[in-house]
Order: sequence, then C-alpha cells, then structure tokens
Amino acid sequence: MKERELRLALVCYGGISLAVYMHGITKEIWRLARASRGFHDGTPSSEGSEAVYRKLLEDLEAASGVRLRVMPDIIAGASAGGINGIFLAQAIETGQSLEPLTDLWLENADVERLLDPDARPARRISKFWATPLVWMAARRPGDTVERTVAPDTREEVRQKLSHFIRSRWFEPPFGGEIFTAMLLDAFDAMEAAERGPPLLPDGHPLDLFVTVTDFEGHPQSLNLNSPPQVVETEHRLSVGFRARGRGDRLFADPAELVFAARATASFPGAFPPFTVRELDRVLKQRHRAWPTRDAFLAHALPRHWARGNAEDAILIDGSVLANAPFAQAIGALRNRPSRREVDRRFVYIDPKPGHRSIRLNREGEQEDATAEEKAQLPGFFRTIFGALSDIPREQPIRDNLEAIDRHSSRIRRMVRILNALRPGIEAEVENTIGGMLFLDRPTPARLSAWRAKAQMRAANSAGFAFPAYGHLKLSGIVEDLAVLLFRLSGEDSPMMRENFRQALWSHVRAIGADKLIEDVGPTSPPVAFFRTHDLSFRIRRLRFLARRLAETLEIDSQADAAAIQKMHDAIYQSMAHYTECEGTDFYNGAIRAAARDVPSDPAAALEAIAQARDLKARDDVADMVLAEALAGLPKAERRIMLLSYLGFPFYDIATLPLLQGHAMEEYDPVKVDRISPEDCSAIRPGGADATLKGIEFNNFGAFFSRAYRENDYLWGRLHGVERLLDIVISTLPAASRLSEDRVRDYRQAAFLAILDEEEQRLPHVADLIAILREEIGGRTGGAVSIDGDAGTDRRLP
Repeated sequence: MKERELRLALVCYGGISLAVYMHGITKEIWRLARASRGFHDGTPSSEGSEAVYRKLLEDLEAASGVRLRVMPDIIAGASAGGINGIFLAQAIETGQSLEPLTDLWLENADVERLLDPDARPARRISKFWATPLVWMAARRPGDTVERTVAPDTREEVRQKLSHFIRSRWFEPPFGGEIFTAMLLDAFDAMEAAERGPPLLPDGHPLDLFVTVTDFEGHPQSLNLNSPPQVVETEHRLSVGFRARGRGDRLFADPAELVFAARATASFPGAFPPFTVRELDRVLKQRHRAWPTRDAFLAHALPRHWARGNAEDAILIDGSVLANAPFAQAIGALRNRPSRREVDRRFVYIDPKPGHRSIRLNREGEQEDATAEEKAQLPGFFRTIFGALSDIPREQPIRDNLEAIDRHSSRIRRMVRILNALRPGIEAEVENTIGGMLFLDRPTPARLSAWRAKAQMRAANSAGFAFPAYGHLKLSGIVEDLAVLLFRLSGEDSPMMRENFRQALWSHVRAIGADKLIEDVGPTSPPVAFFRTHDLSFRIRRLRFLARRLAETLEIDSQADAAAIQKMHDAIYQSMAHYTECEGTDFYNGAIRAAARDVPSDPAAALEAIAQARDLKARDDVADMVLAEALAGLPKAERRIMLLSYLGFPFYDIATLPLLQGHAMEEYDPVKVDRISPEDCSAIRPGGADATLKGIEFNNFGAFFSRAYRENDYLWGRLHGVERLLDIVISTLPAASRLSEDRVRDYRQAAFLAILDEEEQRLPHVADLIAILREEIGGRTGGAVSIDGDAGTDRRLP
C-alpha cells in the first residue's frame, strides 16, 4: 500500500472577536488529525465529523491504493489566530481535547466578563453625559443593532454596548489579568479532560510561532561598511515553540503558552499591553509555580533578558506588524523528516478577507465607507487610523506566496537532477566496492569501509567541483559551530558574535582544514575535520535514505511489511543519534564554560564539542543498526538501499551547491490553500456578510452576544469541514478523485453530523440550526448516504 502524508502548515490571521469563528475551524483541523491517527492505528471510529473524515480516508485508500495520513505540524498565528494556534498545538502534541475550550470560548469571550472591574460603570448615572452616545449607537431607529441583530437578542447587545461605552475612557476597557486568568483556566480544563494519543508520529517535530509587537522596541545592531556599526530599533518579535515528539510529549509549561497567547492578542485599545509582571501576579495569586521562567524569558525576550529588564518589556498585539506570519512557517520547512511522499500544504485561515478592522469616514467616525466616500481622498482621521492599523495588517501575501513558489521550484529542480544522476552513480558505487560480491552480506565493518571508500571515490571523481563543494560544507560547519558556541556562552553582543566567528575561522585555517585543493586524502586535515564535526552530512544522508525507502520499497516490494518497517525504524533510530546533538540542551556546563573562552581558545571549545558528540561512536551505532536491518531485506531491495546509502556523497556533491548549503528534507512542492467564509458556498453563498455576526462593531461583535458567538462558532465548524474535505480529496490525482456527487454526499453527511453534535450545546441558535438543515438538504440535492445508497439516511451508519 502506497503511503502519503498530507502535512499542513497553518497560518492563522487575526480577527478580534472572530477568534470564536476561527476556533470552529481549528477544531475541525483537530478532528481531522484525530480521525487520521485513529485510521492509522486501527482504533474504533469516533462520532460526528471525525467519523466522516475517517470514512473518507478509508474510501480514498480503497479507490486509489493510497493510505493518507494528515499531519498538522507547523502552526503560525497572530492575535486571535495566535490564540487558536497555541491551543491547537497543545492538543496535537499532548493528545488533549479541544472540547473544554469550546465551552470556555462561548462562555467567557463576552464583553461583560472581559471588562476590567475598575472599568465597569459603578452606577446607572456613571457618565450620564455618555447616554446620548449610547442612544446614537444603539437606540435610534434603523441603527446597526436593529439592522443586524435578531429581535430576541437586541436588548442583550444594547445593554452590553451601553456598559461598554460608559466604561472608563482613555484606558483599555478589558482587563489584562482577567484575560490571563481565563487562558490559564482554559489550559487547566484541557489538562483535566480525557485525552487521547498525540496526533503526530513519534519523533516528528511540531513547530508553533506567534507574532508579538514590542511596543518600545529593542536595539538591533547592524554591520555596515561605514560607519562600521549602527543601532536601530526592532519592534517585531516571534515567540516560538518546538516539540520533537519524544518522551512524555509535554509541549510547554502552560505559563509559557499563556504568555504567548496573552501577548499576541493584546489588541491595542481593547486590552492593556502585556508584561511579564502581569503574568507573575496572576501566577502568584493562584500559588502556581513557573519553574522554566528564566529559561523561557531568555528564549522569548533575548535582548530584554540580556539587559536584565525582561519583566518591563511592553508587548502588544502581533497583528500590528505581522498579521500573516508566513515567514516563520516557511522557515520551519527546514529540518523536517521525510518518511514517505509528502503533500505539503500551506493553509491560511483568513476569517474576514476584504473586511477592514477599522473603517473611518472623512470626519473620523467609524462606519462602513459609502461609494461616494471611497471615491474621495481620505480625511485626516481616516488617513491616520488607516496608516496605524489597517494598512500594516491588511497587506497582501504576494511576497510570501512567491517565496513558497521559489521553494517549490527548487524542489522540482533537485528531484529532476537526482533522478538523472541515479543510474550513473549506482554504476560508480558498484565499481568502487567491487561489484555485487559483498553487497549481499553487509556487516557493520563492511558498511564503514564501503562508506569511506565511496566518499573518497566521489571526491576524486568530482574534479574541480569538489573544492567548491568542500568549502561550502566547511563554511556551513564552522558557521553552525559558531552559532552553537555563541548561544552556549550566554553572550549577546553582535560584536562578540563576530569575534566567535573569526576565532573559529582562524583556528580552522591554522590546522589546514581549509586546504581542499592540495590534499583530500583519508588522513588530510580537511577530511579529519569533516569526520569529527560534519553532523549535517550524516543527517542529510539518512534523510536521503529514508526518502529512497519511501519511493521504492514502501510502494512496491517483495519484502514483507515487517522487514520494511525494520528498515524504516533503523533509519530513524540512527538519525535520532545525530539529531539529538543539534539543540543547546544536549551540552553540559563544562562545554558552556569552554564556549565562553572561544575568542581566546577556540581549539578547546571545538574539542569539547567533538568529545560530547563523539560522531565516530555514533557512526558505529548507525552501522550496526543499519546492517542488521539491511540483512533482513531481499537481495534486490537490499541493493537499492545500499546503493543509495553508499552513493549519497555523489548526490551531495552535485546538489548541495545548488541548494546553497541547505539540506532538502521534504522533496515535494508546496501548495497553498485558503480557508475563509468567501471560499465556502456549499450551504450558503455570500461569505462573511451572509454568515458571520462577529464582523459587526468593527469585528468586536461576537463579544456582545452569546448568540453571536454560537453563530460564528457553528459556521466555523461548517466552513472548516467543507474546506478540509476539499483539501483531503485534492491530494489524489485527478483521475482517482471522487465525483462531484460523491463529494456533495460527504459534505452533507459532515454538515449534518456537526449540527447533530452541536444542537444541545448551542441553544441560542436553535432557529439557525433548523434553517441550516433545510438549506443543507436543498443545496446538496436531498438525502443521500455517503455509502452511496439513495434514501433517507444522510448520516454515517
């Protein structure tokens, strides 16, 4: 059975109260990942939309012979999207449930609960002079409330709008500590609920990024020609988390996740800016420890931490400068293991395309712009507010999409090169190690000898191409070591970072490791340096071998499944011996002490790194594990894997310069999909205007009514399942895809499953659910089972 991975890199935009809508979408992503995990583990199917996803995966396997696994493994978000991304990442890595979060969203994302106690109107006469404003905003005939709010909820919205307008002015009305406490409650509720298994395979990384804006900014040194150095103020921050899928699968301390969520969603004017002191106060009130505090702050706020004022950093909403954090997600594509064929998708969630966060007329009043106003030059207030809010966060993502397209083009080019080189390289390897005589009997000693012999043959055969390749490798190794040692030293100064680089390069030149033209024999300084320090080459070789396994044996092989699985496990077990050396947490205090002395004694630091890694011992372990797995394969399959493993130096010499020193882990082009109300018309066309309530009041609407929140959450699930079904189906070749009628059946089953599941939870939108049942039946063509039989049963059996 051919296996394929649908890997989702999610980019979640901001949207203020549309966070509730986005929660509905991310909940569907979580359910799809749960269905995929259960499908591969063979566990009983669940209910609701999860069961529809499971049935779809089973049907796609039967129809196409492709066993698809869905893996959301990169998440980047800003503001409201950042909050939802954080909770989704926690659920994916730990196996916790998102169900408790739904109740907390519906109950707590309310203006009355979010108002700071000091901001609430104390008496009916509070700000009596603001009463005319309340009447103008919510009481005059034909006002926004009367036009857009259902009659049975108008009084609720008007009352809360009155409290909101008469709350304190010139200070944020919402309470920062209240919001922080709510976030802690949400993580505690998830921890207390029943959990399942983690949703990503063991050893597969999960990357999470949220954007934050440093209000005061932090100094950033720039190296120029003249003057040699200048200092500018940087306001962009990205708080990142990475889970490697090992051990007890704890993603991060909840306090760290609360820090990220509260900071990224600190919407200017609504919430006060976030500081570490706020979080410290809330934790102290709850008698809650934060054991990783110092290490986290050094990671999240390195500049502030180095100056000793991390507690005073003023952080505001991440969407101010980076509402679409594609760059962080694109950067995470590096160093991702590729077990088999990958369909990599960037899926961005935009809850309100075309809807600006704040709209002002020429007098500065917030309202929808008329056609006449759009034709005129913007006025004073409209220009200022547009520059401060809308323009930065509403910029198109063309540059990001072009970067993804360049990445995909590079992958396609590399795959073509590898396929063209393969016949010649395999013939060269066979000639190097004496034909087929010993290929049938690999042992650890033979693997080691063959590997060394093939590497020398590749170097000698490359001619003048080898020095360029060797210098590129050498540069990558030295620069990586400089970065690692600089981090281990605890230094922060850019000038000191340059001193580290120069010291290491001086040492490399002193020992002759850069003499790649004069001598590249087995005992030459360059080869000795590579054998001691070239960690990246070893990891690249194993990832290449894993890809070859996925392209051949896992698709069509005479070997039994157990032998192929043993080969698969051997590759990744060997890889783990090397990848554990990449992070700073691998190195102890002695090495950190040596790192601080790099400018004066780089040799001692390199020796300490070499002893800690002991790559020769790791090579021996890898040889033993791989030789045992190779011995269990039939001769033809063993030959394929051996020739790929031993021939990797030839491939690396040809491709690494084209990749500019970067490894290629995922060998498949990247596609981009969007999830938004504008893309979902299977039930009701018209986009956000026809479906969402949260877009009212400049996207604060869902904070004013439980009915609004129930409406937007429900539409989030419905829109999410519609688009996710489309994305999953699109992974197959056009010839193998389901018919339009079949797709409609799946949509209908999923829509009705969601309505059945949410009917009891959402009492305030009972009329909407009844209407939706009629609309779903009408637009999808009647009652059809996804098993393909006409009838009255529109649900899963």
